[in-house]
Amino acid sequence: MTIAIMSSREFNQGLSEAKRAANNGPVFIIERGRPAHVLMSFEHYQRLTKPRRNIADVLAMPGIADIEFESPRVLVDTRPADFS
Repeated sequence: MTIAIMSSREFNQGLSEAKRAANNGPVFIIERGRPAHVLMSFEHYQRLTKPRRNIADVLAMPGIADIEFESPRVLVDTRPADFS
C-alpha cells in the first residue's frame, strides 16, 4: 500500500490522478499545511468498515464443534519481582 499526499489545489486540478493513486492506497489531502481529508478506494473503505466478529460470535457458529483445533503450548518465562 502506497500513501500519497496532495495539496487541496493539486487535488482539485488533478482529480483523475488522485483517483488512480487511491487505488494503490490512501491519498491525504492537505489544506493550509495540515491533513484535512483522505481519499481511498471503495474496496479499502469497505475493508475498514466491515463489522468485525468477536470470539463469542465465532464460537457460537453452527458446526464449530466439528472443527479440529489444537492450541500450541506457550512457555512463559517468569522472573522474581524487583521491589527495590
